[in-house]
Amino acid sequence: MNHRRIPKRRAVMAGAGIIALVGAGVTFQTANASETPKTATPETLSVTAAGKLASTLGKDLGADAAGTYYDAKTKNLVVNVLDETAAETVQAAGAKARIVENSLAELKSARTTLKEDATIPGTSWATDPTTNKVVVTADRTVSEAELAQLTKVVDALGARAELQRTKGEFKPFIAGGDAITGGGGRCSLGFNVVKDGAPSFLTAGHCTESISSWSDSSGNVIGQNEGSSFPDNDYGLVKYTADVAHPSEVNLYNGSSQAISGAAEATVGMQVTRSGSTTQVHSGTVTGLDATVNYGNGDIVNGLIQTDVCAEPGDSGGSLFSGDKAIGLTSGGSGDCTSGGETFFQPVTEALSAFGAQIG
Repeated sequence: MNHRRIPKRRAVMAGAGIIALVGAGVTFQTANASETPKTATPETLSVTAAGKLASTLGKDLGADAAGTYYDAKTKNLVVNVLDETAAETVQAAGAKARIVENSLAELKSARTTLKEDATIPGTSWATDPTTNKVVVTADRTVSEAELAQLTKVVDALGARAELQRTKGEFKPFIAGGDAITGGGGRCSLGFNVVKDGAPSFLTAGHCTESISSWSDSSGNVIGQNEGSSFPDNDYGLVKYTADVAHPSEVNLYNGSSQAISGAAEATVGMQVTRSGSTTQVHSGTVTGLDATVNYGNGDIVNGLIQTDVCAEPGDSGGSLFSGDKAIGLTSGGSGDCTSGGETFFQPVTEALSAFGAQIG
């Protein structure tokens, strides 16, 4: 279904007001958006149902869709749109509509500008649908001169972007589900999968790029690399070479485990849990999608999930999940599980597709 976007000048001439959004859980700057008049009550949805509806509406709305996120408190799917006609479509489908200023194309253009003019080690940027902006983050290693350059680029993007700083340092979490070791390094097993009938597991690509043979925490060799991608992506596939149990579950480090029945796409606002061999189990929220992070040394990774879940070295490759669905593989981030920070995850669905594997 196609919708005609109302030109901004015409919208202003018509007297369309812009009302600041102050929503629960929004931690960034005030969103440049307005709630549409309530003509229908949004449906109460699970995260999985909201993700499916978001996918359907994205196809129906086309260029008039400007991002979605899940409101965990109200259990509603919120859809950003560009005009009233698109808002009516969203409301009729059972979601909450917000008319925003920036289209996805405009936000993508902002990301392209950042890539061309502000590729600086220690920076990241991600599209944040709650603010309808690209949020740019600089870590503590960014110099004053680099920060000035970054600020100039972000300021030139106007309402499409905002800049913030983090006290930590962006880095891959290699050192660590269950611990897997090899070549003097330690990472974490992500999810058990099956490829061409053979049992295998997913972990981080920056782990498999430097280590080819993997052992369990007791030192027993259990697998060999089958595939790896870093820094274009951050995923690796390891084929089991030992006859060991490989259940489709995640270690919760309390004597129990979480069964994993499949994989799902992340949604901003989704409540997620991470398991890793260094800091074990921690939970939080998805705060951004399609994130780009510059770890330095030319290692720039795109298409990541950004969260506020803490992690530390050795947690790399570990499981990010929501309920019984696999969501991501721990890539890296800043901070630790004492002070907190931002953490980035490789989407599991992309890794499964790249390797032709299935959760199992």
